[in-house]
Amino acid sequence: MYTAHPDRYADMPYRRTGRSGLMLPALSLGLWHNFGPDRPVETQRAILRRAFDLGVTHFDLANNYGPPPGAAESALGEALRADFAPYRDELVISTKAGYLMWPGPYGEWGSRKSLLSSLDQSLGRMGLEYVDIFYSHRPDPETPLEETMGALHTAVRQGKALYVGVSNYSAEQTREAARILADLGTPLLIHQPRYSMLDRRPEHEGLLDALDELSVGSIAYSPLEQGLLTGRYLDGIPEDSRAASDSPFLNSEAVTEDLVAKLRALDEIAGTRGQSLAQMALAWVLRGGRVTSALVGASSPRQLEDSVAAIGNLDFDADELARIDKLVTA
Repeated sequence: MYTAHPDRYADMPYRRTGRSGLMLPALSLGLWHNFGPDRPVETQRAILRRAFDLGVTHFDLANNYGPPPGAAESALGEALRADFAPYRDELVISTKAGYLMWPGPYGEWGSRKSLLSSLDQSLGRMGLEYVDIFYSHRPDPETPLEETMGALHTAVRQGKALYVGVSNYSAEQTREAARILADLGTPLLIHQPRYSMLDRRPEHEGLLDALDELSVGSIAYSPLEQGLLTGRYLDGIPEDSRAASDSPFLNSEAVTEDLVAKLRALDEIAGTRGQSLAQMALAWVLRGGRVTSALVGASSPRQLEDSVAAIGNLDFDADELARIDKLVTA
């Protein structure tokens, strides 16, 4: 029987999510990859246990995470029953709906039918009565935003979600979503954008400014840019890497000589900070407190420990930031 570490809250910093009362750990565990039938169950459970022991109280999922779709939620459900039943009130569990999950016209996007049906399925897979955060995973160009936000509001009214969020919404869409939700009486808690040293669209397109204005929290996904910022590509493309596979998220053409040179230079800066490239990349996303939490994945407890070590140095001086900016914008 798993017993959580008694000092699990000693080192992890927790940040308030926007204007709400909810605190999130600086680093949260994303179950996008590594939680499915192609991975040993004991490894999956070991990662979750180690995360919680390190103060990572937030587990982030979506209905289609796996592979196959739904597998990550089922894996978490098994772990919750086996290890975390006594600790449910110490956990923040989130899920999303919006990407393709089942055949037919109701298996994706943002209709009321799709979102609420998906949430019911997610709760069944995880064996939960409610999730802490339920997201609209992407904006639906064909469904009125009032309907999508109304479905999120209904999830809260039904007691199936405590808070709601959006992901992959533009600054303008986020402002409108927040307005609609405020009128309904269910505040927009959080936005989950893709954000890293190499992908600064939330800055350049005004999303972070919008979240500041709205007092909405943020949690960055892909802060390690699909593994490019882990240090694995400092000498090119490893044979067992994502870029060498048929992954739709990263391909070999993206790993150019120019990019590898930038990664090596960034790694040198990280070394002067006493960090690995991955640790510096996570610290950079969390710098200054604008981002509430950064999502990390893990294929082993050791990899998770390396990521969590980033919280030991989240501060940057002006020279470090300027050098990083010069490298990535060159």
